[in-house]
Amino acid sequence: MKTTILAELPEPEIIDPGALYESYSSGATDLVVVLGPTASGKTKYAVRLANEFASFGRRAEIISADSRQVYRGMDIGTGKDLAEYGSVPYHLIDIADAGSQYNVFQFQRDFSSAWADIRGRDAIPILCGGTGLYINAVTSGYDFRETRPLSERRGGSEGCSPAPSVHLPSSPFIIGTLVSREVRNARIDARLDARLQEGMIDEVKGLLERGVPEAVLISYGLEYKFITLFLRGDMDYDEMRLKLSTAIHQFAKRQMTWFRGMERSGAVIHWTEV
Repeated sequence: MKTTILAELPEPEIIDPGALYESYSSGATDLVVVLGPTASGKTKYAVRLANEFASFGRRAEIISADSRQVYRGMDIGTGKDLAEYGSVPYHLIDIADAGSQYNVFQFQRDFSSAWADIRGRDAIPILCGGTGLYINAVTSGYDFRETRPLSERRGGSEGCSPAPSVHLPSSPFIIGTLVSREVRNARIDARLDARLQEGMIDEVKGLLERGVPEAVLISYGLEYKFITLFLRGDMDYDEMRLKLSTAIHQFAKRQMTWFRGMERSGAVIHWTEV
C-alpha cells in the first residue's frame, strides 16, 4: 500500500503589530499582505490587524484578493461574510456583475487604484485573500505586456517600463495564516454544511434565473460548479455534497502549494498561527 508523505507545514512566527505599524510608518513597508488557504482565518486576522493599526493612530483598509468575491450576487458561495469587517473599509468586493469574466489584468489595475487611494488618505492598505495569481500580480510587479516580472526590469533595463497607469508596491510585508491540516479540513466541512443550510443552493438557482449561463457558473468552480451540476440533474444532493467537499479540500492544498512556490521564487512569507 502506497503511503502519502505530506509536506511539512512552515514554522510559525509571532507577528508584532506594533513593529509592523512602525515599519509601514517609516516607509520600509508599503503594503501589508495577509494570505492563506481557504478556512485558515485570514479575513478575521486581517480585520484584527486593521483594528490594531487604528488603535496605534492610523486607519487601515482591506483590499480583497479573491477572484470570485469581485462578483455581485455571489455571496454565500464565495464566503464574503461582510459582517466580519465591522467598521474596517474594504475594496474590490462586488465590483463586477455575476456572469462576466473578471481577470487578473483587471485586478492589477483595480488594485493599483485602490492602493494609491488608501495611501493617499494616509491609511494603511492590507491586501487579504487566497487567490495566489492575484497576489503575485501585485506583489511581484508583473507586467502583462511581457513575460518577465517588473522586478527584473526595475534596474534600468533598456526599453522596459511598467504597464500604463499601473503603480505597484515595492516593499510588501507578507503574512501567511497557518492552521493544521486537521483543523483546516474540519473547518471546510463545517463551513460547507453551514453555507448549504444558509441558502447557497438558492443563491445559485437565483443566478441561473437571472440569466447567468450554466457554463459561466461552472467556470467559476467549486460551489458554483457543483451546485449548478446538481440543479441541472447531473448528480444527486449527496454526490454533490461529497464531490464539492473533496474539491474544496483539494483547492486548499493547491493554495498552499502556490504559496510555498512563492517562497521558492524569493518571496518572504511570515507564517503565523491564528
